[in-house]
Amino acid sequence: MRRLLVLVAVALGVAGCGVPLDSEPRAAQPMATAAATPGGGATPGTATERICLVRDSQLAPVPRRVTTPLSADAHLRLLLDGPTRAERNEGYTSALTGATLVTGATQDGGLVTVETGSQELGRADDVLVFGQVVCTLSSRLPVGAVEFVHDGSRLRVPRGDGSLTAGPLTIADYAGLLATE
Repeated sequence: MRRLLVLVAVALGVAGCGVPLDSEPRAAQPMATAAATPGGGATPGTATERICLVRDSQLAPVPRRVTTPLSADAHLRLLLDGPTRAERNEGYTSALTGATLVTGATQDGGLVTVETGSQELGRADDVLVFGQVVCTLSSRLPVGAVEFVHDGSRLRVPRGDGSLTAGPLTIADYAGLLATE
């Protein structure tokens, strides 16, 4: 009697779980998924990376859709591509105009090292240039700081207040330049 009750309970459990019994395997149907994006739906398999552009002389974070999360170097390349036509129409620009300004980036834990193509960088009026790079790369987890080097030597680069430093920079160094939108 006990075995019969156990078998009945198992049969009821299987029947009640909503899984139909088929005589042969069938292909599973993909589940509909959506990534959270402002303003609507999303495409499965996409990610959002943030780049910082310039609008009204301030650093303005802008989301970009990509097919997969990017490496630090690819994220930097996305920034170097500059604003899209739609972003330019909305008033976004880029202070990163020099083709040899930065040549690559590597990430080691919470630090991204940006290699520059010139040693002539770091003037106080370049603050938006470095702010864009730091703001963009700091949006990556777990990045906490960005340093700039040329041929293995750290460069002195401007903070948001115009002072120069050879140390790693954080988004806090440019807080006064971030758009408040």
